Amino acid sequence: MQQLWPASVGDPDLIELYRTPPGPWLRLNFVTSLDGAGHVGGRSAPLSGPADKRVFGVLRMLCDALVVGAGTLREEGYHALRLDAARRDWRVAHGLSEYPVLVVASARLDLDPAHRAFADAPVRPIIVTCAGHDPGPLADVADIIAAGEGEVDLAAAVAQLRERGHAHILSEGGPRLFGSLTAAGLVDELCLTVSPLLAGPGATRITAGAPVDTPEQFTLRHVLLDDGLLFLRHSR
Repeated sequence: MQQLWPASVGDPDLIELYRTPPGPWLRLNFVTSLDGAGHVGGRSAPLSGPADKRVFGVLRMLCDALVVGAGTLREEGYHALRLDAARRDWRVAHGLSEYPVLVVASARLDLDPAHRAFADAPVRPIIVTCAGHDPGPLADVADIIAAGEGEVDLAAAVAQLRERGHAHILSEGGPRLFGSLTAAGLVDELCLTVSPLLAGPGATRITAGAPVDTPEQFTLRHVLLDDGLLFLRHSR
């Protein structure tokens, strides 16, 4: 892997490159094609590659909580959120819990308690939903956070996650969750992998939802290159 900017000598230390400031931080991690597609055939995996998976693993290792939408959980075939022994050891040595916690956002609470992301989880996941839903058997496999009426109030949900000690939050989408976090002004950082593919018409963008009134300006922190994939890190 070659670092393009800022310049460095030798192989970049990905952990240090992706370390965040102390305190609360919300990071998004997405992959896109050259022509702005967020998926190929309904999944992001065809846009990825070994280097992308390497960054993907580092970002998961660094976070306290990983937030995904219910649709992404199903469509991308999520497994339980597990780390290998070396990454668990790194977390413990740096004052983190052995595993990050998986957080699933679902306004309708239409989730299967037998899904492997819940059934095989090394730590109890969290489900963020709207007030008034009966969690039923989901309460047996996850903690339930109620935030908002009719749709999830992400600002309130993030505040509750931070009250539980999850200061560093990573989100892997999907697009509607990305759009909602942006609209709520909660995004501190975007890690974007640009795949050297033209996906063609039809695929959706990595963000979706109602337009925002004022676009936010972010600053480029680094650019990495590996096997044609560009890794961009932008933050406030």
